[in-house]
Amino acid sequence: MSFLQRIFGRPDRRKAYEPLYRFIVATARDPAWYRGGQVPDTLDGRFDMVAAVTALVLLRLEAEGESAREASALLTESFVADMDASLRQIGIGDYVVGKHIGRLMGALGGRLGALREAEDRGLEAFAVHNIFHDKPPTDEAPRRVAARLEQVRLALREQSLDALLASPVQAP
Repeated sequence: MSFLQRIFGRPDRRKAYEPLYRFIVATARDPAWYRGGQVPDTLDGRFDMVAAVTALVLLRLEAEGESAREASALLTESFVADMDASLRQIGIGDYVVGKHIGRLMGALGGRLGALREAEDRGLEAFAVHNIFHDKPPTDEAPRRVAARLEQVRLALREQSLDALLASPVQAP
């Protein structure tokens, strides 16, 4: 929230979407991705999972059309704010944090495009390239990650827009 908004009491509209963003982070931090799925439990690995789940949610919102446009924009702002805070927490300074945020947004946009393409081909190729960066630790790892991503995608599709925005169901 900006300084002027705090002074004049304008509410932060992102607050309405906090449950959805908490869902994204909780889903992305589920230990099953890192244990069974063998996603690297590193800053990069965790970012990859947050970006992948965020992209799945954004695509779900996109499917709703105009009625979810604001939710999509504010959810993206929540992602940016979270990434900004995370970068600052690990010691990235003010002078370069913007450049890093630009790269992270580019990565999120790349995942959105790759997930759109994966609608027809499946999620295993997406996992190989976007989660494991073309170097999966085993042949099984991308299959496991792809299967869980598909479960998340299906869980998102099964919820109405109102339910998704208010209190999303934890994905398997």
